[in-house]
Amino acid sequence: MSSEDRPEGGGGGGAPPEQLALVREAVRRAKVPKAKPRTWRGAALAKELPVARVVVDKGVLHLDRYFDYAVPEELDEAAQPGVRVRVRFGAGGRTVRDGRREGGGLIDGFVVERVAESDYSGPLAALAQVVSPEPVLGPELLGLARAVADRYAGSLADVLQLAVPPRHARAEAAATAEPPPRPPAPDPGSWQRYGRGAEFIGALASGGAPRAVWTALPGPQWADEIARAVAATLASGRGALVVVPAGRPVARVDAALRALLGEGLHAVLTADAGQERRYREWLAVHRGSVRAVVGTRAAMFAPVRDLGLVVVWDDGDSAHSDDNAPFPHVREVLELRAARDKCAFLLGSWGCTVEAAQLVETGWALPLAADRDQVRAAAPLVRTVGDGDLARDEAARAARLPTLAWQIAREGLRRGPVLVQVPRRGYVPRMACAQCRAPARCRHCAGPLQAQDAGALRCGWCGRDEHDWHCPECGAFRLRAQVVGARRTAEELGRAFPSVPVRTSGREQVLDTVSGEPALVVSTPGAEPVAEGGYAAALLLDGWAMLGRPDLRAGEDALRHWLDAAALVRSQSAGGTVVVVAEPTLRPVQALVRWDPVGHAVRELADRAELGFPPVSRMAAVSGPPEGLADFLAQAELPPDAEVLGPVPVPVTEPGRPRRVGGPPPGEQWERALVRVPPGSGAALATALKKAQAARMARGGSQAPRGGSGRAARGGGGQAVRIRIDPLDIG
Repeated sequence: MSSEDRPEGGGGGGAPPEQLALVREAVRRAKVPKAKPRTWRGAALAKELPVARVVVDKGVLHLDRYFDYAVPEELDEAAQPGVRVRVRFGAGGRTVRDGRREGGGLIDGFVVERVAESDYSGPLAALAQVVSPEPVLGPELLGLARAVADRYAGSLADVLQLAVPPRHARAEAAATAEPPPRPPAPDPGSWQRYGRGAEFIGALASGGAPRAVWTALPGPQWADEIARAVAATLASGRGALVVVPAGRPVARVDAALRALLGEGLHAVLTADAGQERRYREWLAVHRGSVRAVVGTRAAMFAPVRDLGLVVVWDDGDSAHSDDNAPFPHVREVLELRAARDKCAFLLGSWGCTVEAAQLVETGWALPLAADRDQVRAAAPLVRTVGDGDLARDEAARAARLPTLAWQIAREGLRRGPVLVQVPRRGYVPRMACAQCRAPARCRHCAGPLQAQDAGALRCGWCGRDEHDWHCPECGAFRLRAQVVGARRTAEELGRAFPSVPVRTSGREQVLDTVSGEPALVVSTPGAEPVAEGGYAAALLLDGWAMLGRPDLRAGEDALRHWLDAAALVRSQSAGGTVVVVAEPTLRPVQALVRWDPVGHAVRELADRAELGFPPVSRMAAVSGPPEGLADFLAQAELPPDAEVLGPVPVPVTEPGRPRRVGGPPPGEQWERALVRVPPGSGAALATALKKAQAARMARGGSQAPRGGSGRAARGGGGQAVRIRIDPLDIG
């Protein structure tokens, strides 16, 4: 007997077994049995609109549509559009009783709409259960999720998993406060430093919808400037959404909003906030008691009412691209929201991505930047190792820390902290033979050997210690460092400056702030703490490691990381100096010296337009085993103007190593092809790939699980194929 059929107050110590048996028999013999959740056999249907269209939580492309279910009369009131339900799925037409389909497994779903009749001519299964009467999937969110799924050749169910957080009953039962009154329109503040900054804030406060690409001046004012844009939007009676790449910038914007608006006027949505808190904050936004949201990429689908402004900060950060299928990017999703809701759009950063430059180039957004006098007044002095330094120090070009860097660090430590940016974490991530330069590898799995703090060697793949290594090529026993990590750099600087404290910030421990006292702060890119009063100087080491990556975005990413670190340094008038250790004639280095990220992005955009690379063209990466990939490309009905590049081999994932997003399973040899189309054909490309993937899934009947590996379809031969629209890494 199910728990729903058990009489109230019944228990093991109550009625005798004979009485319980009579109750069971009476229930079985009833002509119209009581409604049982998950079966509803013989139950009457709703008198009005007895059919519910449901999107089920099946993220397979050939099932990316709505399914009709009968609505039992007892669920009529609760089964409203937008609520969570449980339905039986996969029974087929084998089990039909009294005109009602039964069987199948229970899965989650959302009611999309209620209709009077079904387009399906066969018997319908009934809704098994209404999980919650809260209508969490509104028509605006449903339309946005469908648009995102179509753009990225994904399924609606996968997007809804990203858009609607998991339910928490206690958070849902809690009362929601009344919406607060509108705040007054703020003054422009530091926005007056930008040519059209005050005009932008005024347009938001008056209900306008300007679109701008904002090149922020260096310094800590960016969070306050975002807060003033949000306050101006709230003053017009509309809502605002701010998405930043990580938790630390979320905390800064959160503090700025609290200082400007006070408590209770905004919500914070992050994936690591915990299920109850996240769902409580999300419900406050959904119910309209909060009109402003700041968060990480988990907030890009936040159901803000009367949306008037969307803000993206630092869109070049890879954290803005979701690691789960269909891999949406925050910038693209908020562009869709700005177009659908006709609201304002603000894309801000210290740098400028090629995609941001394209928005300005096409006229979709206007530039919002300060004039050169303001830039020179706010930016630090940037120096490189030039010909003059080489004349005085012949080893400066080959040295990891040339004389100029030592001098700037020594002078900076007299006035405050000095930031040292190192591109690699760890101690010595890569070792090689000191005599023949052959890479040092593990004897068990051929993984790279790494030096630990105590001088011991350990494999970076299998974790085994190596005590008696010798070079298999030349027989030598001595090793040298190929790449020096942040911890080794901190150790070397500690010996060079014995009286100065050395602090590290990286993957193991990320510092948020440091004091203004003299200290050496060694950090990996993206983990730089904010110094009280700004850093006196910064050293950007090993520029070759970032510029030498075999990737289309290597120069853009290097410049972005350098600008992020240099923006934390005091202005040139206050003695702030930055030294970049890289070839001074390279374009990203020259853009840093001139503090001209927009000029660098415009030139990169022109180069990519000439070569036909994104974002000028739309591109999709299709990867899989050679046979499966060839079959997929042969079956896909690509647009006539599509061009297939490749396929080329994908690096094999060694057993024990972390698997890259979209990478092949360990030990499997995959290939990847790039399919690109000119502007205007991106939607046709996504539709063609989605259709081919759906047909392949229908034939194969199996797929890879959800998660960071992406959506993989298997055809009749069991060959998995993965698709990613607009991949970040195209080599």
